[in-house]
Amino acid sequence: MAQKWQPDFEKLVDEHQSMVFSLAWRMTGDRGLAEEVAQDVFLELDRHMARIESPEHALNWLRRVAVSRSADALRRRRVRGVDLWVEIEEKHGSPSEERQSPLETRLEQLLSTLPEAQRAALVLRYQEDMTPEEIAVTVEAPLATVKSNLHRGLKLLRAKATTNLKEYIRGL
Repeated sequence: MAQKWQPDFEKLVDEHQSMVFSLAWRMTGDRGLAEEVAQDVFLELDRHMARIESPEHALNWLRRVAVSRSADALRRRRVRGVDLWVEIEEKHGSPSEERQSPLETRLEQLLSTLPEAQRAALVLRYQEDMTPEEIAVTVEAPLATVKSNLHRGLKLLRAKATTNLKEYIRGL
């Protein structure tokens, strides 16, 4: 009889804290808020450790909760119709100015303007290298919706990049 996998909270935190923080940061665009979200995710993990069945389950659970808690945090921070991204940029600047090139910073800003579902799908696909099927499970959405969000998100991001990044496009 195979032994049941016993999750180790500290090991899971060590292995996945940078991924959870990175997802939260890309979803919220605010380092401080991302830190709060990551902390909340791991507090919730601690409460749900008995339900974690395998390392893969833990990884998928953490991704799903990080995306969900980031979206919740953004909704709580919306103020009187003022777009949160404008507010964050005015207070804190770009979320990753210190470590990225100007082009990467501008792309991050454009990513932050996408609708939440499209942004989540793109971040999970291209940062976490997840398949559309894995994303569908993670965000608890139909596969067709995920594929649509990926397609529409890329299309919108390309259109925004064409308009806003002319200085980086060869020949202009």
